[in-house]
Amino acid sequence: MKINEGFILKRNFAALIIIEVEYLTKIIFMSVKLRLQRHGKKGKPFYWLVAADARAKRDGKFLEKVGIYNPNTNPAIIELDIDSAVKWLENGAQPTDTARNILSTKGVMLKYHLLGGVRKGALTEEQAEEKFQAWIAEKEGKVQAEKEGLAAEAAAAAAKVLEAEKEVNAKREADAAAVQAEAAAAAKAEEEAANAEAGEDTAEEATEA
Repeated sequence: MKINEGFILKRNFAALIIIEVEYLTKIIFMSVKLRLQRHGKKGKPFYWLVAADARAKRDGKFLEKVGIYNPNTNPAIIELDIDSAVKWLENGAQPTDTARNILSTKGVMLKYHLLGGVRKGALTEEQAEEKFQAWIAEKEGKVQAEKEGLAAEAAAAAAKVLEAEKEVNAKREADAAAVQAEAAAAAKAEEEAANAEAGEDTAEEATEA
């Protein structure tokens, strides 16, 4: 069988081009950061999670918005385009420490590592997706339990405040009733004393007559 050397050279050259393009793409994206960009009012900030050139100012231009983070609620609100965030990571974008924590909270880092396992042949795409969905279900269960716990705590605190208000009102009413009773008793005593004095005067007048 005659080997077509020209074909082999062309194929190897094409492979080298692909490898070089992938390498250059990685280099370019390594200069991209996944980081937070501040928005909102003073004292109540919220943040966009963006992919931005590492050389750009913190709150300057960015390449893509991949999510939001609002720490003003309990629990904090995090909304992410998971697939977009994973794509940036696969292309070499580097998250800041805070961004990494947020990505981990929503399962982005997990999915990134699972897809890495798919590329290495350690598991299939179906297995990776199954593992990811199982993690999501467990995470959502924990978040829901936390919300219910916070709601229960808030309800208990409100009930405690209401009970305290009832006690204060009851004491206020009791004090007012005691004051009224004391005033009534004093008035009655004055009236009895006045009647007694009037009786004595009448008796004296009768004796003199």
